[in-house]
Amino acid sequence: MSQITNSANIIIRAAKATNTAVVLVGHVTKEGSIAGPKVLEHLVDVVLQFEGDRYGGFKLLRAVKNRYGSTADIALFEMIHDGLKHVENPSAQLLEERGQEDGSVILATMEGNRPLLVEIQALVTPSHFGYPKRTASGFDLNRLNVLIAVLERRTKLKLSESDVFVNVVGGLKLQDPAADLAVCMAIASAAAERRLDEKLVVFGEVGLGGEVRSSRMSAQRTKEAKKLGFTGAIAPVARPVDPFIRPVADLKSALITYLTGKGK
Repeated sequence: MSQITNSANIIIRAAKATNTAVVLVGHVTKEGSIAGPKVLEHLVDVVLQFEGDRYGGFKLLRAVKNRYGSTADIALFEMIHDGLKHVENPSAQLLEERGQEDGSVILATMEGNRPLLVEIQALVTPSHFGYPKRTASGFDLNRLNVLIAVLERRTKLKLSESDVFVNVVGGLKLQDPAADLAVCMAIASAAAERRLDEKLVVFGEVGLGGEVRSSRMSAQRTKEAKKLGFTGAIAPVARPVDPFIRPVADLKSALITYLTGKGK
């Protein structure tokens, strides 16, 4: 630890004396945090984390610490043949290969202060083993298990003998609580083989009682959806009232009202 402290102090003093920007690269653990004590993070002015799937998808540059600005903003990049390229309209790129099958729902999510439209895919198949399998890519597996339990209890949807697979398209890792409703509707859509209207986006946090709770920055989410040609949002009641939002109070009413189109 003393070596880290002294080395970083020498580099910082040299940077300030010569008015030079310096980038220090630290080792990152499997959990995604900087390895070792927090000394290096305390010494520097800005801590940036570069996240994303190493084999594809978008790369996110996220500020963990910033003495000169906000830590709520992110930058999105994609790797092309001649290096990293900034993504100008990530929502459009994430949706350009969207399918029209059941189990597909568009989520209006927030990455920091940036609204994104992301496709949530779900697949529900009969389990051939004694214990049903639950797999999530880009979504917390423990949260998925909770949402499946809420679906079974509050909507009477039978999933105890089915394998459930959930995927967030584009390699993103969602941490937004408002993804709950979209994940639930994607699972229900796949299980019932019924499609959601392709011009609707979804967001909202789901409680253990099946209620749909309000989400932060709903205005930014709906603005992004309108920009890409969507006609409505299935979401909790907004204050002030937004005619773009089709309010739902609980999970059961959302499924009954909007999962109407028979899948292909």
